[in-house]
Amino acid sequence: MNVYVYQAALICEDCAAAVKERLSTAIHTLGTRYPQGPYCDGGGEADCPQHCDMCRVFLENPLTGDGEQYVRDAVAAGKDNAGVLAEWRTFYDYLDYSTPEPDPDDSTYTYHDWDREHRYP
Repeated sequence: MNVYVYQAALICEDCAAAVKERLSTAIHTLGTRYPQGPYCDGGGEADCPQHCDMCRVFLENPLTGDGEQYVRDAVAAGKDNAGVLAEWRTFYDYLDYSTPEPDPDDSTYTYHDWDREHRYP
């Protein structure tokens, strides 16, 4: 999905069109006041799923490794909006949602994992 940046926020194409329409009737129509874009892939790779800051539609952005873990954790916890979690799970269907907790003997187990477990028992 293409997105726009407006007043330091990501917004969807529909909201960008509405803002442009509203601004076209204003006296000052400088280019920097209009939503900038479009930018493809939901604004690009991020550490969490992105949503339009105006209407909250899911922007279908790619995720970093941390973002993938964030989605897996959110879906596993199931504490947030069920509709949003279902939408994430459908879009990020390549993620393995059955991944167990990291094994301390595994080479991917990091200092931050150890620190979190031992500092905050």
